[in-house]
Amino acid sequence: MLVGAGDIAMCDRPEVAATPNLLDRFPGTVFAAGDNAYPNGSEHDYATCYDPTWGRHKWRTRPAPGNHEYDTPGAAGYFTYFGGRAGPVSLGYYSYNEGSWLVVSLNSNIAADANSAQVQWLRSILASSRNKCTAAYWHHPYVSSGPNGDNPHMGEIWRALYEADAELVVVGHDHMYERFAPQDRNLRADPKRGVREFVVGTGGAYLYSPRSIKANSEIRASEFGVLKLTLKPDSYEWEFVPIEGGTFRDFGSAGCH
Repeated sequence: MLVGAGDIAMCDRPEVAATPNLLDRFPGTVFAAGDNAYPNGSEHDYATCYDPTWGRHKWRTRPAPGNHEYDTPGAAGYFTYFGGRAGPVSLGYYSYNEGSWLVVSLNSNIAADANSAQVQWLRSILASSRNKCTAAYWHHPYVSSGPNGDNPHMGEIWRALYEADAELVVVGHDHMYERFAPQDRNLRADPKRGVREFVVGTGGAYLYSPRSIKANSEIRASEFGVLKLTLKPDSYEWEFVPIEGGTFRDFGSAGCH
């Protein structure tokens, strides 16, 4: 199981204390999809904003960095706080197995063009994988209906995942929830082998509203909560779980390619 969100720890927001209460309910690996500690991802921000809340799950968290982490040079606060759980220092991308799934955490703040070290590493990992199902997460969405919008620089990452028949991608950056239908490398609907993207910038930072609804966007909400992914040998189930008092839910299932 994977459970988590991005855009998390603002010290003055009560929702930052509410979302980790949801994590308490679920086993498995916690993902933190970037902008984990505001305002600058410094050691102080992690110590005072993140650690008292989401920090109690640090031992099972596999993070990805966001743009706010890089407001501190080299994302030093992020790498110091998470240590080896964040992958090699200065890279910010790594892979691991979650049950029978390959899971890849990527860094959308560094080079991601076709010739970049990150994309070449990703293609190598995907080519050598014997896992039937693959999930990935990072911070900046390739496509989003939120005010921050699309991030075309992640196109080669998306292309590599699509060509390897990956199932799903989880991102943050826009402080809202959005689920897309499976899409191909050109963001055309592809129900047979497309990659499904979830935007889950709902971890505690102030919320955004959708601005320009993109093609293949299936559902959107401005609500705090976490995404729970139940990873099975040849399928997965998703559920958006709101904080106490929240009313929005989203759930469903899909098979692996």
